[in-house]
Amino acid sequence: MSYADLSQARLYYVIDGPADAPVLVLSNSLGTCADMWARQVPELSKHFRVLRYDTRGHGKSSIPDGEYRFEQLAGDVAELLDGLGIARAHFCGLSMGGPTGIALALARPELVDGLILCNTAARIGSAEGWTTRINAVAEQTLERMAPALVERWLTDGYRAAEPGLSQVLVDMLRRTSDAGYSRNCAALRDADYRDRVAAIRARTLVISSTHDLAATPAQGRELAAAIPGARYVELDTSHISNWERPEEFNRAVLGFLLAQ
Repeated sequence: MSYADLSQARLYYVIDGPADAPVLVLSNSLGTCADMWARQVPELSKHFRVLRYDTRGHGKSSIPDGEYRFEQLAGDVAELLDGLGIARAHFCGLSMGGPTGIALALARPELVDGLILCNTAARIGSAEGWTTRINAVAEQTLERMAPALVERWLTDGYRAAEPGLSQVLVDMLRRTSDAGYSRNCAALRDADYRDRVAAIRARTLVISSTHDLAATPAQGRELAAAIPGARYVELDTSHISNWERPEEFNRAVLGFLLAQ
């Protein structure tokens, strides 16, 4: 296993693909880990050196004390890239990974080539909603909440057709630390990039999902409209679009990144 000891956290990471290929960083959603990208790696690693990592508070990465901010989460990525000697990379983040990419593109624009923001928004949810979620985790634990949360991640049709793959996500969420989850919820509670995304200069693709209640298509179109030159794609999925329609997701990502 590979770990990077950073100034504020210890990140688990894994790399697939040719050593001389352009780097593509994949950033996980709230409550998952690097494994959520398993259905992308075989195809994307044909063209890119795919760098996946567990966001702090998730998976095998450390769980630093205190509430987190996206400036810290983006700083973790910047330190990881610097430590690996990567001067520039594409970045793809889903849900919580989206604001991480936004914060990185704003703070360290020299690091980001193509930026892909999936099932996300410049402002995800409300402060009240995230406070309620934090309190619910404290009272109920993710172990008990996981099945209901995953129901919002996937369409009813997918869960009926693929119960085993749906269960993989339930179990991934169950293995997430309650403390790590809640500290990342605090980052989502406090983050609002609506007034700042127009300053992004990276080539950007926004991917939304027709049935996504957590980050709606309207929010995705708003995000794409606010970023100069951004493209927009909408998939017939719910929140974890890369898991539900991996082939379509992969085509969208590759079509964008390989079009120079």
